[in-house]
Amino acid sequence: MREIFISFDKVSKAFGALTVVDELDLAVGKGEFVSMLGPSGSGKTTILMMLAGFEKPTGGTISLAGRRIDTLPPHRRDMGVVFQNYALFPHMTVADNVAFPLRMRRVGKAEAEERVRHVLGMVQLAALADRKPSQLSGGQQQRVALARALVFEPQVVLMDEPLGALDKKLREQMQLDIRELHRRLGLTIIFVTHDQTEALTMSDRIAVFNHGKIEQLGRPEEIYDRPSTRFVAEFIGETNFIAASVLETSGDRTVVKLANGQQINVHAGGFAAGSDANISIRPERVKAGPGRPGSNVISGTVSDVVYHGDHLQIVLDANGQPFLIKSDRHGSPPQIGGRLEASFSPHDCWVVAG
Repeated sequence: MREIFISFDKVSKAFGALTVVDELDLAVGKGEFVSMLGPSGSGKTTILMMLAGFEKPTGGTISLAGRRIDTLPPHRRDMGVVFQNYALFPHMTVADNVAFPLRMRRVGKAEAEERVRHVLGMVQLAALADRKPSQLSGGQQQRVALARALVFEPQVVLMDEPLGALDKKLREQMQLDIRELHRRLGLTIIFVTHDQTEALTMSDRIAVFNHGKIEQLGRPEEIYDRPSTRFVAEFIGETNFIAASVLETSGDRTVVKLANGQQINVHAGGFAAGSDANISIRPERVKAGPGRPGSNVISGTVSDVVYHGDHLQIVLDANGQPFLIKSDRHGSPPQIGGRLEASFSPHDCWVVAG
């Protein structure tokens, strides 16, 4: 990781008897884009609000660039914040909305005008400077809120579900726009979302939260391909789970036995013989039909075939358990009620805890 810039040290937050954040330890590097991902009530927005200064921790400390900030008021933390509802002033023009943080900091008029002109150009809204928020689309309003968060050149930008109100196409475009701004300006961004695709698309690292604790922290590919717990595997994307018991481990290869007695190989090590195992296999890593030599094979009856445009979702009934396959559309689709083999490499299945 890069040089530590933001640090949470044993940070907790309780509302009465309810603990929302439980002794959080988290370090964010300078210029890093970290997404806090999790279901509603997992504590991620509360963490953002504590970092911004709108909530006080019950315990622990928060530091920025080696300096403790959890005792400082929000305006002294040098952080831009973008909320889901944008929080724009309806009676002000776009330019006045963006200039508002500069007026609060008593920046001179000429410098403020230059900064506003520059940041509106950055978010491609220079031509709309004189419009009111009601005259803008949702995506344009989101860009105004982002410009307002950037105009005073903060050290950190905090975003709380900023794209939640946008339609799918605009949301995807704004994801790419924010990622490009992050790279171009070298911003440190903390991004709160419950949308797994959003987090995977935009982040350098993802912290997956559950009940106020981090279940897993890592790069998007680590979180998706190597989930450390069942919660992470199920929350990020779709996955197949197979209950098994460990027969033997040799180096980075483990042989497990399924409930029906079948044995499959897993590319993972360090598991004790006789221990229980949950095997996770992503549906897109499964091939409909026989695989290469050394592949694992699951057989079952086709219970459903769903057309998704770019792929087919095939559902197998494998010994009473549904098993998903995301298959390309080459050839004829399997017939519901027919038998089908599903194959996958030992490298594409993973043992998870919980």
